[in-house]
Amino acid sequence: MRILHLDSGHHWRGGQRQVFLLAAGQRERGVEPLVVAAPHSPLAGRLKTVGLASAAVAMRADWDLIAMRRVRRLVSRWRPTLVHAHDARAHAIALGALLGAGVPLIVTRRVPFVPRGYLKYGTRVAHFIAISHAVQDSLEHGGVSAGRCTVVYSGVPTPAPVAPRDWRREAGWPTDTLLCGVVGAMTAEKGVALLHDIAHALPTDVRDRLRLVLLGGTAVGASEFGGMHAYRAGFVDAIHDAVAGLDMLWHPSAAEGLGTAVIDAMALGIPPVAFATGGLAELVEPGLSGLLVPPGDTAAFAREVTRMATDGTLRRRLADGGRARAAQFGVDFMVEGTAAVYQRVLAASSASGASAP
Repeated sequence: MRILHLDSGHHWRGGQRQVFLLAAGQRERGVEPLVVAAPHSPLAGRLKTVGLASAAVAMRADWDLIAMRRVRRLVSRWRPTLVHAHDARAHAIALGALLGAGVPLIVTRRVPFVPRGYLKYGTRVAHFIAISHAVQDSLEHGGVSAGRCTVVYSGVPTPAPVAPRDWRREAGWPTDTLLCGVVGAMTAEKGVALLHDIAHALPTDVRDRLRLVLLGGTAVGASEFGGMHAYRAGFVDAIHDAVAGLDMLWHPSAAEGLGTAVIDAMALGIPPVAFATGGLAELVEPGLSGLLVPPGDTAAFAREVTRMATDGTLRRRLADGGRARAAQFGVDFMVEGTAAVYQRVLAASSASGASAP
C-alpha cells in the first residue's frame, strides 16, 4: 500500500507531529508513505532526518493551481493507493489535484469548528478522520454524514527516560517555587490572552509561590502575567524533558480538537488544569487525571490551580491517574485506527467498482 500524505504547515505544531508519527508508524508496518510538505518546513526536515520519503510543494492558498498541478504530477508518477490530507489547505489542494484521478481521498480534521462549503466537504472526500468526538460533531453539524466520519484519537509516544529541564536554575528562581507550564503556539486561541486574568485571580500567597514557563512561540526571556513571574522559553524541541521539569500544566485553550500537549504532560505525570472545551472534555477525567473548569471561566481556573498548588496529595493522585489515562492515547492506537479507516475506504471502493456496469 502506498499513501501520499499532504500537509501545508510551515511550523512544527500538533498536526505536523501527528503526520510524522503516522508516516513513521506506517513504514514500520510495511506501508510505503510519501509526505508532501512545505519547503524548508520543520516537518520536511524531520522526515529527511529519519529517512522517510518526502517531496516539497509550496501550498500558498487553498486553491493554489500551481500546487495542484505539482501534486497531480506526483500522483501520476507515484500512483498512491490513497491520498491523505492533514489540514484545510492540503484538503483543498488535494481536491483539485485529484480531479478525475480515481484515487480515494481521506481528510483528517483537527479543529472543532463547524465547516462551511459543500465543495470541500462533499462526497469527493471518501472519508473524514476526526481527532475527537467534538470534532466529529462539528463535521456532522456542517453536513458530513456520520457514515463518512470516524474518530481516531491523536497519539503521542510513550516518554523515554528523560532528564527534566531545570527551569528554576535557568530562570534564576527560588528552589521552593512551584512551576506551571503552558505548551503550544502562543496565540489568542490557545488562551495566552487569559493568563493575566488567571494569574491575577490567584490568592496573593499562592501567586507568589508559583512561576509560569511558556513553551512555544518565538519570544525568549523573563516576563510577567497578572503579577506572576514568568519565563518565555521559545520553541522547545525536546518537549518531554521540558515538560518533565514542571509541577503542573495550564491549558487555557478556548477551542481544542483534542490537546496532545495535555496527553504529553499526563504521560509524564504532570497534572493539567484545562478548560472543558472541545476534545479536552473527552481526554481529561476530572479529579482522576486532571482538573477541568467551565470554558472561559478564569476565576474557576484560578481556583483549581490554587487547589492543586496547595494539595500535594491531589497532585500525586492526578499524576498517577494521568499516566494511566495517557497510555490510552498511544501512537500505535492512532496508526492502527487510521489503517482501519483506509481498509474500510478501499473495501467500499472495490465494492463500488465491482458493482459498476
